[in-house]
Amino acid sequence: MARLFGTDGVRGLANDQLTAELALRLASAAAVVLGDLSTTGDTASAGDSTTGFRPQVVVGRDPRASSEMLEAAVCAGLASVGADAIRVGVLPTPAVAFLTGDYDATFGVMISASHNPMPDNGIKFFGAGGHKLDDDVEDRIEAVMTSGDVPHPTGAGVGRLREAPDAGARYAAHLAAAIDARLDGLNVVVDCANGAAAQVGPQVFASAGATVTTIHAEPDGININADCGSTHMEKLQAAVLEHGADLGIAFDGDADRCLAVDSTGQLVDGDAIMAILATALHARGRLVDDVLVATVMSNLGLHIAMREAGIEVRTTAVGDRYVLEELRRGGYSLGGEQSGHIVYPQAGTTGDGILTGLLLMGQIVRSGKRLAELASIVTVLPQELINVRVTDKHAVAIADSVRDAVEAAEQELGSTGRVLLRPSGTEQLVRVMVEAPTPELAHGIAERIASVVAEAGASARLASGRR
Repeated sequence: MARLFGTDGVRGLANDQLTAELALRLASAAAVVLGDLSTTGDTASAGDSTTGFRPQVVVGRDPRASSEMLEAAVCAGLASVGADAIRVGVLPTPAVAFLTGDYDATFGVMISASHNPMPDNGIKFFGAGGHKLDDDVEDRIEAVMTSGDVPHPTGAGVGRLREAPDAGARYAAHLAAAIDARLDGLNVVVDCANGAAAQVGPQVFASAGATVTTIHAEPDGININADCGSTHMEKLQAAVLEHGADLGIAFDGDADRCLAVDSTGQLVDGDAIMAILATALHARGRLVDDVLVATVMSNLGLHIAMREAGIEVRTTAVGDRYVLEELRRGGYSLGGEQSGHIVYPQAGTTGDGILTGLLLMGQIVRSGKRLAELASIVTVLPQELINVRVTDKHAVAIADSVRDAVEAAEQELGSTGRVLLRPSGTEQLVRVMVEAPTPELAHGIAERIASVVAEAGASARLASGRR
């Protein structure tokens, strides 16, 4: 059976793959594992009936319609095993991570499918202190779900639900304390993706002194991520030019990522944002061990720029959880992904789009430079990405013919480019990415490798059929 947890919690089509029943069982199992609840007895094993301990769980959500249903199911699941739910309402994912620690909660739950379309949804967990869960903890939760071995307290042992009206203010105050520069005089357009940051994001920027124009900040439960936000930058680019703004900031549905647009309407992606922030920290002696953590998907241009700045780039597998693991392992100062997940451990335990926007604007003010000038530190190499559908992605990725094709391409490119071939984390795809000095060369090499991958996939399919 396929593993329930993906790279960032449990996701699926809401009310189809991710049902209210599944959400209830998942929350109950999480409370057993993370709350260390016993499964023996009725009232004596959970809640406050004998021990006085009752797990406290922060529960937040994005504004998509199905999040209301799943929030109710999660809260019911928690209460059914003797855990209390602290409902913080519609807030960004990093707010839930922060509040889990700020409320000294046992763990936190965020209901969101991030940048995915509205029909999808997801459930992600944060352990004590607001940290993402390790694989083995997720596996234990899944095992409890499978066994159904959970307590069923009665009477006073049943969990309770309470609201947290100060949650948004606590999170906003935390963000305000994370920067040391006022944003007075800075004009910014903010695309809220009709998502979880629609209120708190613009408020935080305005409180820091920026003049804020908002777009896509009217969530109705249906319009989250719909042709807006960090996955659809065109409207933000147009709005920045229309308003003559200094920059634009775009969030995704749960605001754990941030991309930017400079005053000329050009995209500033996660690689450029990381480069700007890393060099700023480096110049101030605040970049631990002169290390930036990024995933293998970051453009070679970032690596070149950081090397010239005296900064080492440590690479991880794709996924912000792997960036987080490396940051914690080395005690490093900054990491992130090209997609805009930027992690600044001094002020957060996970990617935070609002915090990233604050840090980026703070550097604009501190340096006195325009964003375009700051972003020019990275010269992006042309990149070609081809997804090849196969029946066995892992077997194809290690086939001799594929390995030979990759090695030949790497020899051809030398130090002027790179090849990355990896199985998709969610689909039967092999992703072929090539970076080269020219778009034509990148395209030609990627097409050549992709054809070898397709042939290897066909051979594997035929071999499987013969068996």
